[in-house]
Amino acid sequence: MSLELRDIHKHFGRVRANDGVTLRVEAGELHGLLGENGAGKSTLMKVLSGFIEPDSGTISLDETTLQMRSPRDAIAAGIGMLHQDPLVFLPFSVLDNFLLGSPPIDRDSARGELDRLAADFGFSFDPDAPARTLTVGERQQLEIVRLLWLGAKVLILDEPTTGISATQQSLLFEALRTLAGQGMIVIFVSHKLEEIEVLCDRVTVMRRGRTVGEATLPVAIDTLVEMMFGEAVAVTGRPPGVRGGPALRLDGIAADDRLTRLEDLTLEVRAGEVLGLAGLEGSGQRTLLRACAGLLATTAGTIEVGDRDVTKRDYHQRLAAGVHYLPAGRLEEGLIRGLTITEHFQLASGSNRFLVPWADARGDAEKRIAKHSIKGASDTTAEALSGGNQQRLLLAMVPPDVKVLLMEHPTRGLDIASADWVWGQLIQRVEAGTAVVFASADLDELLRYSDRIVVFFAGRVFKMLDASTADADQLGHLIGGRDVA
Repeated sequence: MSLELRDIHKHFGRVRANDGVTLRVEAGELHGLLGENGAGKSTLMKVLSGFIEPDSGTISLDETTLQMRSPRDAIAAGIGMLHQDPLVFLPFSVLDNFLLGSPPIDRDSARGELDRLAADFGFSFDPDAPARTLTVGERQQLEIVRLLWLGAKVLILDEPTTGISATQQSLLFEALRTLAGQGMIVIFVSHKLEEIEVLCDRVTVMRRGRTVGEATLPVAIDTLVEMMFGEAVAVTGRPPGVRGGPALRLDGIAADDRLTRLEDLTLEVRAGEVLGLAGLEGSGQRTLLRACAGLLATTAGTIEVGDRDVTKRDYHQRLAAGVHYLPAGRLEEGLIRGLTITEHFQLASGSNRFLVPWADARGDAEKRIAKHSIKGASDTTAEALSGGNQQRLLLAMVPPDVKVLLMEHPTRGLDIASADWVWGQLIQRVEAGTAVVFASADLDELLRYSDRIVVFFAGRVFKMLDASTADADQLGHLIGGRDVA
């Protein structure tokens, strides 16, 4: 069995996301797909999995040309995709999610199949538990066994290790090795070079919508970086800064988002300080950020921005007070599908004009696109942008005088250069006096850019660390609820 994509073209307006891409993967192969943000990786995988149709080109599996107009066509052909955010319906039970898209089967038989497939890979599920109680890693595991149950022979994984624990990553990698050993084709999309190095047999590198090279692993990391960017990329850290007065002060706050409850949390962040939030998904980081942003009501305590009490202020009033929030779901929560970059800038401007001078608005958008290196045009819609360019657009929409910037996973799914660019922008704001509070599942990112790190465990602050004296091993233990100090 072999999979071949030949001369795939896909354009979004003036953006050439895929410009004649050809890729071949053999049975039993763990194949890595690398490229800087906007290189066309996700577009190519969405074409392969039936989520979007190519403008031209062919896809063949086992020498049979496929015609795919939907994910249903793809899974019928044996091709399944595990997205960065697993496609799990949270109100449904684990068993109901497992049965989605499957042929008719009685529930008792389905339970048996779920248990059998889970046991094959060391996964463990309660079939009757609501899917919302699963961690990101467990949702991935559920989606993998569902795709296998539906007959997947080709498994595509798009940035699958973001937001999962080390234990879950180890289980995932072992499962992928097992599947490849059984003759499946596994395509692993990641911006983390060390993951490609550890897991994959071969790697294809994309740049600007085209494939620029392949390599059989092991190969020097610098070689892959140069293939991705045209030159070696030096990742910068954060220079020490000067802190000002209190920018954000929490005193005894409590909040509950139905999944996580925070109680009696007291915290202070100073102007020019970067505070990192660590912990497994659902431990309280998101609850804290949304409470600070005014998107989640607090049930006790006070929140102050500078010397202003904003506890009873809503999201829009906190925006006016200088608090800005960038969610992890860039397209789901931060941007609006169907609206262009120009329209996003106009919405973010806060203008009350009844009529918009669109010629001027498009000209302003083009200038801001160039300033923030967004790979798109003024008429490009939000959903046509890659994840990194969506993040650049979100940052371009942040007011210059913001006092407190709250962020969830600011570089999730981004390549080295894009992540470094994002932090370059954030550091400029920090040096101008902005307080940055960010949650991340990347331990290196937390240690590299934070002044202090707050570790959450089971809805409470478990430990406060000085980032300059902490290390990844200590942080990993604390995230798991163990204090080895």
